[in-house]
Amino acid sequence: MEFAELIRTPKLDGVQLYEQLKRESIDGTLCITGHHLILSTRREGARELWLLHQNVDIVERKPYINNNVLEGGTIILKCKDLRIIQLRINSPQEYFNVSNSIEQLSNLEEVKKLYPFFYIPMYNVIEDGHTEYSLESEFAKLLATDEWRLTGANADFRLCPSYGPRLIVPRAVSDDQLAQSAAFRDGGRFPVLAYRHTNGAVLFRCAQPLAGPGVKRCRADEAILNAVVEVGGKKGCIFDTWGKGKGSNTEIEPHYPQWRILSRPVG
Repeated sequence: MEFAELIRTPKLDGVQLYEQLKRESIDGTLCITGHHLILSTRREGARELWLLHQNVDIVERKPYINNNVLEGGTIILKCKDLRIIQLRINSPQEYFNVSNSIEQLSNLEEVKKLYPFFYIPMYNVIEDGHTEYSLESEFAKLLATDEWRLTGANADFRLCPSYGPRLIVPRAVSDDQLAQSAAFRDGGRFPVLAYRHTNGAVLFRCAQPLAGPGVKRCRADEAILNAVVEVGGKKGCIFDTWGKGKGSNTEIEPHYPQWRILSRPVG
């Protein structure tokens, strides 16, 4: 009952699904639950859609108007896995109900309402998954060098709510510099190690710098990225996947002379 107020139309027949890269559309019944969007033809062996609301990044509406009368419309779902899904609904009221529900359910702010807190496995859990992966053991060889270290600067998720409590960073970088970089970047997502190749090349991930008056540079952030280049020994590339547009921002090249900044928007 926690999501009842967000779901005005829990079930709707006659919905057409058009999915990018799929040749045929699906005409079936749409069901909206607290965490999933389901479309089924109820025919054995037929293709179905099971979409987690949290996989939806953008909800766009394309109303269909005939002789100044709204006759429903198409809901365009741009997903975080780069899929684009279109739902054609012929009823004006249901069109608005469904689009509003998806928009609200895909943007839940309360963490404990997300799917992992409601998931019930259909099997007996025989091991503790929290101990299955150990950052220390996975990166033992890397941490044994003088170039990298394990930091607990994000313990209790105080710097970045979307990062883990322990992260791998260049040894030359202090926790205070990480905190300053977190304040400089969107969502507190300061640069952290994501992957290291056997040839020594590394892949870091971080969010874009915050946009706004007075936010020009962060010397601590520059020091982190410079430390990455010093470890790799070569000039690095920053791939800006946000692209130029409203709300976008990127590093200022003169402040990052050891890096080449490339715009590669994925949206």
